[in-house]
Amino acid sequence: MPAVDRAYVGHRFRPVAAVVEPRRLHAFFKAIGETNPAVIDPDESGLVAIPPTYLFCLEMLDADNPFGFVEEIGIGIGDILHADQSFTYHRPVHVGDRLTFQARVSDIFDKKNGQLTFVIQHVAVTDQNGRLAAEIRRTFVIKQEAPLQ
Repeated sequence: MPAVDRAYVGHRFRPVAAVVEPRRLHAFFKAIGETNPAVIDPDESGLVAIPPTYLFCLEMLDADNPFGFVEEIGIGIGDILHADQSFTYHRPVHVGDRLTFQARVSDIFDKKNGQLTFVIQHVAVTDQNGRLAAEIRRTFVIKQEAPLQ
């Protein structure tokens, strides 16, 4: 696998727009085996808050090409490992919210004498009012065939 070009640090990908829909959310609850009414039923305000990891699924579902970012920075889909992911919520996200996911490459670095390249992606998730609702941090690892020089 050729080295990942460090010039991609700061690169922004095409935004993904998505709506938190009840049907999709309940399909997610079913897929993860969630049956607790305290989680899946509306709260006092009549809203259902989404589970923390649902944003990742929502972004993937509504992206034109869910793995396009990999190809866009010159990595083969078979050469990448999704190694880590974390979520920071700035406010609850509910059914009906219209979200925009704006991803960018925040860092690229090597470990193990260049045998492993790490690509860090930061995603800002804003709501229909332009307010920051959440941030997602993802780490991808690419194994290099030979150490980088």
